[in-house]
Amino acid sequence: MTSRIEHRAAFTIPAATVHARLVDRAFLEARLRAIGGKNATLVDHEIIGETVRYRLRQGIDSAKLPSAVRNVFNGDLVVERTETWHPDAPGFTGTTKATVAGVPAEINGTYTLTITPSGCELRTAAEVKVRIPLIGGKIESVIATHVRDLLAAEAAFAESQ
Repeated sequence: MTSRIEHRAAFTIPAATVHARLVDRAFLEARLRAIGGKNATLVDHEIIGETVRYRLRQGIDSAKLPSAVRNVFNGDLVVERTETWHPDAPGFTGTTKATVAGVPAEINGTYTLTITPSGCELRTAAEVKVRIPLIGGKIESVIATHVRDLLAAEAAFAESQ
């Protein structure tokens, strides 16, 4: 079973500006400090031609998890997220893959940053899959909700910079 994540964020600034922010090392580090969660860090950041790839590590404090999840996993959840971005005229596209340490779970998704008359729009489409019999769907739902909230916070942070 998988849980789908769909998210849209509208920006009043050009797509090139949003993209430049989203892939900038200093911006990513600032975003992680502001909203990245427990022990958040930028693990890797590389630029190869016009492609930017980076890996983030973000923690979710166990106290913020629903009891159904805390009963299955002891301690905080640690999420490793790899994103790859490249130009895709007239906008930009990206992919994301995230894993949760110690949990048979993964998130795979795509980003599309397109130009709009008022600026640009970032669309995220992803799927969460947790391979645990009986309770996997519940955990997927919790992760999907957390990811949606995180995407909204990240978009607001990008708009404010």
